[in-house]
Amino acid sequence: MGPLTAILSVVSLIVVFAAAGGQIPQSAVPGAPAWVLDLIPHLNVAISVAAIATITVGWRAIRRGDVERHRLAMIASFGLFAAFLVFYLYRLIAMGGPQPFPGPDAIYQFVYMPLLVVHIFLAVVCVPLVYYALLLAAAYPVDELRRTNHARFGRLAASLWLVSFTLGIAVYVLLYVVY
Repeated sequence: MGPLTAILSVVSLIVVFAAAGGQIPQSAVPGAPAWVLDLIPHLNVAISVAAIATITVGWRAIRRGDVERHRLAMIASFGLFAAFLVFYLYRLIAMGGPQPFPGPDAIYQFVYMPLLVVHIFLAVVCVPLVYYALLLAAAYPVDELRRTNHARFGRLAASLWLVSFTLGIAVYVLLYVVY
């Protein structure tokens, strides 16, 4: 599991940081009307809220011993995360980079940037944890998962994932609601 987790994590993070750093040309994605690009952040906040809900459902389900509901909720969470990432990266590439913060410099420096940095850090840390937990779940029958690190890595991944999604919503609120 380790080598595959590492490969998937490195490839995923290279794509994300290349897009965020403007290393992927706008011509790499099909064009879209401005209204579509403007809609993506709002769609992504809805996806984030849904992901928080599915992670919470999955966490509660496994604590109650409902393995099937847990499995479905975690697969849904991963699917929501993947959809979020596709929309986010598409918009980032199509717009030629991240959107500048429109608020005051003090809010930017002392509120927005700390939230964004922690959000990004947790998202980066979550990538290998989520891949590892999912790969373990896919590789072992349910009755053998207890002998793996699935539960330990899954708890950590879910916790950090919840915080990251929540901070992402806070970043959205600062960018699109407050300013």
